[in-house]
Amino acid sequence: MIPSPLHIKNALRLARREIRGGLSGFYIFLACIALGTGAIAAVNSVSKAVTSAIASEGQSILAGDVRFELRNREAPAEERAYIDGLGQVALSDGLRSMARLEDGSQQTLAEVKAVDNAYPLYGNFVSDPALPLPQLLAKQGESFGAVAAPMLLERLGIKIGDELLLGNARLKLMGTIVTEPDALSDGFGFAPRLLLSRGALAASGLIQTGSLVEHAYKVRLNDPAKRATIIADTNREFPNAGWSIRTSDRAAPSLTENVNRFSQFLTLVGLTALIVGGVGVANAVRAFLDSKRTTIASLKCLGAPASVVTMTYLFQIAFIACVGIAIGLTLGAIAPLIAMQFLEGVLPVPKELAFYPSALSLAAIFGLLTTLAFAILPLGQAREVPATALFREQGFEENKLPSWPYLAATAALLAALAGLAIFSAEDRFIASVFLAAIAFAFVVLRLVAWGIKAIAKRSPRVHSAAVRLAIGNIHRPGALTPSVVLSLGLGLTLLVTLTLIDGNLRRELTATLPERAPNFFFVDIQGNERDGFRDLVKREAPEGTLTEVPMLRGRILALNGQDVSKMDVPSSGRWVLRGDRGITYAQDLPDNAKLTQGSWWDKDYTGEPLVSFAAEEAGELGLKIGDTVTVNVLGRSITAKIANLRDVQWQSLSINFVMVFSPNTFRGAPHAWLATLADPSATPAQEGEILRSVTNAYPTITSVRVKDALDVVDRLVGQLATAIRAAAAVALVASVLVLAGALAAGNRARTHDAVILKTLGGTRSMLIRAFSYEYMMLGLATAVFALFAGGVSAWFVIARIMKLPSSFLPDVAIGTLVVALVMTVGIGLIGTWRILGQKAAPVLRQAGE
Repeated sequence: MIPSPLHIKNALRLARREIRGGLSGFYIFLACIALGTGAIAAVNSVSKAVTSAIASEGQSILAGDVRFELRNREAPAEERAYIDGLGQVALSDGLRSMARLEDGSQQTLAEVKAVDNAYPLYGNFVSDPALPLPQLLAKQGESFGAVAAPMLLERLGIKIGDELLLGNARLKLMGTIVTEPDALSDGFGFAPRLLLSRGALAASGLIQTGSLVEHAYKVRLNDPAKRATIIADTNREFPNAGWSIRTSDRAAPSLTENVNRFSQFLTLVGLTALIVGGVGVANAVRAFLDSKRTTIASLKCLGAPASVVTMTYLFQIAFIACVGIAIGLTLGAIAPLIAMQFLEGVLPVPKELAFYPSALSLAAIFGLLTTLAFAILPLGQAREVPATALFREQGFEENKLPSWPYLAATAALLAALAGLAIFSAEDRFIASVFLAAIAFAFVVLRLVAWGIKAIAKRSPRVHSAAVRLAIGNIHRPGALTPSVVLSLGLGLTLLVTLTLIDGNLRRELTATLPERAPNFFFVDIQGNERDGFRDLVKREAPEGTLTEVPMLRGRILALNGQDVSKMDVPSSGRWVLRGDRGITYAQDLPDNAKLTQGSWWDKDYTGEPLVSFAAEEAGELGLKIGDTVTVNVLGRSITAKIANLRDVQWQSLSINFVMVFSPNTFRGAPHAWLATLADPSATPAQEGEILRSVTNAYPTITSVRVKDALDVVDRLVGQLATAIRAAAAVALVASVLVLAGALAAGNRARTHDAVILKTLGGTRSMLIRAFSYEYMMLGLATAVFALFAGGVSAWFVIARIMKLPSSFLPDVAIGTLVVALVMTVGIGLIGTWRILGQKAAPVLRQAGE
């Protein structure tokens, strides 16, 4: 029934009078809402700040209005003439190679970038000393000028003014890089930047047949309006060019996508904190209504309709929720300002503080829906309890379900909360799975709480009075068990899951992978260098195993004749179609490969081009045996039929390719070779000697020590893990607040019980022991569940999704038990100490009135 305007007016008047009494009893309520809302608002505001900065600074990030990128070949005259006709052009070349000292004592991998005098077309290149870039890169005598990232100077142990070698070129270090405007659009690099002129790169001899070089043509358009159609126009003009084209409105698409994905994950973690806080909201509302039982009974006896009573307290709860939401939104609004201090120089950030209404509105709606969803049931329970029961201080402890309208309203609010989370997510499938997992965890935790109570109820009688009291408190009506298990269980499970994922990844990167991965990758080995290179490696590492394969670069243009740019591909398979891929050809099935479908071609096969495709990636792209794949290699489009599918173990870090072609496919095509060296017995000193020998003898071969690359990845994982653990800590803090709220909600009943027991002869120490045992049992039971649930969740992510070995880490188990016990026993005893300090007489007189 819809309440009348008079009832609403009366409820608002009563609510306003009640609010004048202050927020006593609602501080934990406020903290839960503010924490969850603030976390969501902060994450989304920072995400909006970064993505809007990427969009607004697109020209600087791209260093042009449009960027044409070609791998392993420069644009021929016709294509170059087309690009030149669009506007001013700046050409740069990028590759990885070894920078070394002349005496061969030190060498390191460098991300080499060669630019012309037009660079950069947009943005500012800043160096130390602050001199014009052409002046810094100018040739002086026999040496070419160069500037480098400070890390390169640190690794080589050199300073400004010193000389180094790159391939066959001598470079003089003229300064260090402070700001490189288009660094983000160039993509992630494993090594420090070394910037030089295109003339210096030509003198180095690094660009040879089959070298892995990226040629980028950045254009300042004569007609900026052409940017909207430039990609379609260019592909129509040169359909087989095989270039990758980006415009300034999508200057760093991979970065934007990663920021959005990470933001989605942190938002879901924040939502978890908010939902955990919702349990605190329910506890706080129940405790508040419990403290108002006399007022509620009086209103009912004086003839106030049940709807007026319900609305009175609903308005109060909504008002207090709005205060909490406002606090959270304030924190979220200033989060970009704080984040700017840490992200500047790493990611694009706004130059001025801005507010993002959409991010703040989303967080506010989440906060309001969560409050109402968890407050409706306690309000419904209070509405159903008769006045006589309230005067006898009965009714709330029974936890009976309210009537169906309240259950329907709660279900609708929870559905709205889930729907908002799913439809506002970047990846709706992941959001759906995450929310389903939370809902499942809620159900399971309720069952766990029921199981703990059932076991406590049926446990044999023990001699210790303190233990008997503890067991009785666990299963009595109105026990803390459901609230403690639910609030602490969700937070601990999330923490265990994330900690196990992080621990397994770090162990894989620092221990397992280095044991089975090769020691070195050698890139850009020319055909006329193979014999000498092979002999050198055999001398330096007689116990090592050298594996060599031909190496080309190709870009997938079409699958079964359909343009991949127009295909809707699952996110898990998009990486295969993004940019150029390393490809090879082989006469025989590679030693580390295992066919899952089809058969390998004959050694003397000469028919139509065939390709062997990685089985998992084929499944993600919807490919099967007999389908066709069109790739662009060196400006030539080749269509091959899938002959078989292979199981590829990417985590082995050995030589693996998505596509292996039949040898006749690339007969006569120029290419270089890729090699790996595996020598488990080599010491770090021996690896250093191998690196020096190869670099000095073959300066144009790029040598990558796998351990160094894994160290870079490990540092990145560590940085991400820190952010993830911080997000998980928010959920854990919410658990602490809910736990404290649950204890506060039960203070009245516990005070009454404690006074009765003290009157009957119970000592303070016995009561402390009894409460300690109760909290310890609840903490241990919840920790065991969190270890099991978190372990299963982490195993699923590591073993099923990441396809990596997963194992349980004992230190995580010990840490979880310690955290659970400290939280339950510590917080519990803080509240218990206050309860035990109550005088018996006032409590007994109040009970007797």
